[in-house]
Amino acid sequence: MSTQDPDTLKLSPFSLRLMHGDFPRLERLLERVTVRAVVLRGEELLLVHSRVNGDFMFPGGGVEPGESHRDALARELREECGAELLAQGALLGETREYRNAREPDYDAYCIRSLYYLCQVAESRSQPRLQAYEQRLGFSADWHAMEEALHNNQWLLGGRCPQWTHRETRVLAQLHRWHSEGLLGPL
Repeated sequence: MSTQDPDTLKLSPFSLRLMHGDFPRLERLLERVTVRAVVLRGEELLLVHSRVNGDFMFPGGGVEPGESHRDALARELREECGAELLAQGALLGETREYRNAREPDYDAYCIRSLYYLCQVAESRSQPRLQAYEQRLGFSADWHAMEEALHNNQWLLGGRCPQWTHRETRVLAQLHRWHSEGLLGPL
């Protein structure tokens, strides 16, 4: 059984917490909110691949001041994938990654990533990558969910960016839902 809207089956959005360091206190927290697009086409996801790191990640990035989540998703999909956002669907879940704060007035830095089911237009234009994304060899394309998951899981055994841990956990959750027929395209 597949559905267009996870809320129809009362799927509880996932909530994952990742700690990159030791934090005796989390009282003074500096938080950055990001959005990530989950674009599903059959067994495939629209993912960003890094030729340098070898990992797969969901398109997305930081929400700018005054920007809605939908506008941020549209901007990030255009920049990283050359894709036009047609619809923003349900919030599938969120992750919170805690890191040591560089700022002396804070105990930790938290990246809060919100994952939304999205639909994009079939045609795509040339992405407009930022300089660091170009250095990491970012390219976006459709990838089999299971292959992307296995690839990232293999990378976790060695040196990989911290975000690979986050994206692998999310891929595993989505793969589980998809295998159970609970997650379909928007």
